[in-house]
Amino acid sequence: MSSTLNHIHTDTKARLVPVVEKYALELVELEQSLQQNETLKDPQLYKSASKSYSEMKIKFDAARQVLDTIDKLDQAGGMLQSETDPEIIEMCKLEVAELTEAFAEKLEQYEMVSTVQDPLDSGNAILEIRAGAGGEESAIFAQELYRAYSKFAEGQGLKVELANLSYSGAGAVKEVIFFVNGEGAYKLFKFENGVHRVQRVPSTESSGRIHTSVVSVVVLPESDEINVDIKEEDIRIDVYRSSGPGGQSVNTTDSAVRIVHNPTGIVVTCQDEKSQLKNKAKAMKILQAKLYDIERERQEQETSQLRQSAIKTGDRSAKIRTYNYPQSRVTDHRIKQSWHNLNEIMEGQFLDIQLALENFNKENGQVAQGSD
Repeated sequence: MSSTLNHIHTDTKARLVPVVEKYALELVELEQSLQQNETLKDPQLYKSASKSYSEMKIKFDAARQVLDTIDKLDQAGGMLQSETDPEIIEMCKLEVAELTEAFAEKLEQYEMVSTVQDPLDSGNAILEIRAGAGGEESAIFAQELYRAYSKFAEGQGLKVELANLSYSGAGAVKEVIFFVNGEGAYKLFKFENGVHRVQRVPSTESSGRIHTSVVSVVVLPESDEINVDIKEEDIRIDVYRSSGPGGQSVNTTDSAVRIVHNPTGIVVTCQDEKSQLKNKAKAMKILQAKLYDIERERQEQETSQLRQSAIKTGDRSAKIRTYNYPQSRVTDHRIKQSWHNLNEIMEGQFLDIQLALENFNKENGQVAQGSD
């Protein structure tokens, strides 16, 4: 091994040994806390302590793996220096090369899990997809994007739960609201916030002319970390019969729920469940997430104005991503990167895009806004 690599390994070991010792002590304390009667009797306290233990264990294991790899490297390096048999020397060189690569990977994994995360990242997500400029073609793409997101979520072991679906005149999706439930759902989808532009030839276009349409995507966190007080006198709850494509009634009972938040004018509708109580519970979760988002955006005014304009207008100019079908290209304008496997992406293969956005965010502090 080179002296430079030796220096890096030594510095890393010196940095991580006290960290691992600190993690080990904290894990013992958390284990003791989980066994205390006070914690066992309080579901919220137990859930919080369990979450802290799991997060700490992930960091501890990642750091421990880095140190174990450094120890293996030291052993292989020692053998390489003391060995005289040419065949064994070649084997040692190969092992050192493999362990050096493993060290870089393990260190990157540790840096990733030890970085301070948004506490909402681990929670569920609420997504709203709305057709924007572009007429019926926009509604068709909204439906396709909902399908693509659903397949992506399920492929990552997450559960998709529909809350509300409204149709355009021709039966495509005008608006869809759904939950993505599971560990890390919000982190996986939060960068989808904004306007998505699609460029393609509609099936009804006889001249082969490319049309441009847009849909707006809103991603909200849904988590136990969110606690928004909604006063009963501030809301109005309406119940009615669910409707499907063309406006026909789906249920014979008034199971659909509409909640109006009077101070803000926010309207939330939920009609997917046959139970009025379940629809009301879902609608309240969505309202809570919307109100929390408003407050969080108010506290982050330097970014909120651009984001809100992108969400609300559905205009072609405020785009974060373009899906160009003739070129089989997907371009994310915030990080100026393109992928040329559009069909696979629309089958739910979004992971490469999400990793690129996550890496950009880690290196630059924040994903840029959509371009004009």
